[in-house]
Amino acid sequence: MVRKIIIAGAVVGGDAPPAIVAGPCVIESEDLAFETAKRLREICSKAGLHLIFKSSYDKANRTSLKSFRGPKMERGLRILADVKAKFSVPIISDVHSFHEIKPASEILDALQIPAFLCRQTDLILAASETGKPVNVKKGQFLAPWDAKNIIEKFTSTGNHDLFISERGTTFGYNNLVVDFRGLPIMRSYGYPVIFDVTHSLQLPGGQGSSSGGQRAFAEPLARAAVAIGVDGLFMEVHPEPETALCDGPNMIKLDDLSMMLTTLKTIDGFVKQKK
Repeated sequence: MVRKIIIAGAVVGGDAPPAIVAGPCVIESEDLAFETAKRLREICSKAGLHLIFKSSYDKANRTSLKSFRGPKMERGLRILADVKAKFSVPIISDVHSFHEIKPASEILDALQIPAFLCRQTDLILAASETGKPVNVKKGQFLAPWDAKNIIEKFTSTGNHDLFISERGTTFGYNNLVVDFRGLPIMRSYGYPVIFDVTHSLQLPGGQGSSSGGQRAFAEPLARAAVAIGVDGLFMEVHPEPETALCDGPNMIKLDDLSMMLTTLKTIDGFVKQKK
């Protein structure tokens, strides 16, 4: 049994159904954040799944200097705080540097360390020292067993509210592949594992000055992850992915999410019934 983490009422791990970490890739506007959070709360409630709303206030690792990064920290955190107050959902967002951790931890219910920064020891320690739950995204360049080093760093401060996200592994140029063996391997270390559905479908830098993606494979990969056994699913969603300012090619359309979650909840129930 993996550790159970409670994030403002949402349960991740233990024997709970998969938590849903979802929202637009980046905060494009207050209205879009509100619209998406409202519909996500309704969809997840109907499916009987806990929602943790995720949207980045700053995407610091975009492909191009010209890429849209978001409203930045001060305004972005204010919008996320309003989402939490208005819709009563837990909130999570990325932190990229030490100066972000204190103000972010005062607003967010959980912090997220991006994949490219998962080996930054001091950043992991600083995030852990806040006492907040933290999602560390396993880098595209790490093996599943390398997650043990992340866990050791994080828990050295006495904070054990950690979960790890699998987001695919670099497979040649501009491509990722998911080794589903890695999910039970990482989960065997006793901490919840989240499968990042949409970033696993990303084609990094595949469009030259931006990343491509293959959202058509979102549901098959999500089904596989739930069948194997994961503690949550990370999904970037958008009302109109084709017009999104970040990661549109791999984001899931909001209108398609309800049926997908119903299927995934059924698979999860069947898998747990068979144990």
